[in-house]
Amino acid sequence: MHRLLAALLLILALPAQAADLPLDRLTMPEGFRIETFARVPGARSVALSDGAVFVGSRGHAVHAVRLSDRKVTRVLDGLNVPNGIAVRDGFLYVAEQHRIVRYPLGATPGTVASTTPDVLFTGLPDKRWHGWRYAGFGPGGKLYVAVGAACNICRLKGLEGSIVRLNPEGGQPRIFAKGVRNSVGFDFHPVTGELHFTDNGADHMGDDSPPDELNHAPTKGLHFGFPFFGGGTDRTPDFRYASLPADTVPPEIAFGAHVAALGIDFYEGPQFPKTYRHDAFVAQHGSWNRSVPDGYRVVHVSFDEAGRATGYTPFIEGWLGPDGKAWGRPVDLEELPDGSLLVSDDKAGALYRVTYEGP
Repeated sequence: MHRLLAALLLILALPAQAADLPLDRLTMPEGFRIETFARVPGARSVALSDGAVFVGSRGHAVHAVRLSDRKVTRVLDGLNVPNGIAVRDGFLYVAEQHRIVRYPLGATPGTVASTTPDVLFTGLPDKRWHGWRYAGFGPGGKLYVAVGAACNICRLKGLEGSIVRLNPEGGQPRIFAKGVRNSVGFDFHPVTGELHFTDNGADHMGDDSPPDELNHAPTKGLHFGFPFFGGGTDRTPDFRYASLPADTVPPEIAFGAHVAALGIDFYEGPQFPKTYRHDAFVAQHGSWNRSVPDGYRVVHVSFDEAGRATGYTPFIEGWLGPDGKAWGRPVDLEELPDGSLLVSDDKAGALYRVTYEGP
């Protein structure tokens, strides 16, 4: 009995990253390896800081994982869906459902110097439908925030259905891209500096319609089709005969319907083979509204020298089992300084680290 109790206490004392997940079910190209980096409740968006990564959630908390020892701490709590996070110039930026705030970073990696926020903007649509924001900085130093449409299919109001940008000190955001149903991932091409973002297609239009998207926004003011298109070139029933805006542009990549394409990260590191340099990885969170589930994978999107997407292939698969049940759902990606790649998973509550060890 004492031995059983001692064994149980030992298991409970193991570091979070040692808790076993069925990583042997995951498949990826030859030479790559995946491990559990840390266990983080509800792990969503990931932002790299000096010596740590911050992890947002769709709950109320922001966590940090220290890179030196992978220690996980709850940095902030009591927030309103702090999904969107970014780090720049000594501040942690958080895009909540209703506002954008920032906190000064502490001297110790993965900490903040104060939990009292500097409020940058308070006018985001405070609606739960597509209320989980995504945030990141562009090459020009402005903060970009994705603001989803507060509906499945409807006319857009105010900042709804857009990607906005604002100065890091705050102020009124300006719409950069419009006609965006629900983007929960974007990144800037490392050579062109141009914005590429995912967008989730409308629900209840069929198993195979509409597709999820990867979009390219080289300039501000472009319209990406919603609500006139549910995704790709599939018109929505409500707006099938409505006139299209003159500046409407199609997606650069049409993914499968309802795969829930979320985080995207352009690879710039030294570790993976050179063929991956300046290509992108996209997390497909997985469908909830298909008779046969799809997604639950990370895909590799190829780009040409001009910064145009040319196609995609699976990179990591296996979170979805042959029985149609998923044990994990990838959300976001972030490259570490050594060139390895972090992948967050809100279902398993985990961060994975992908490394390349050669064939």
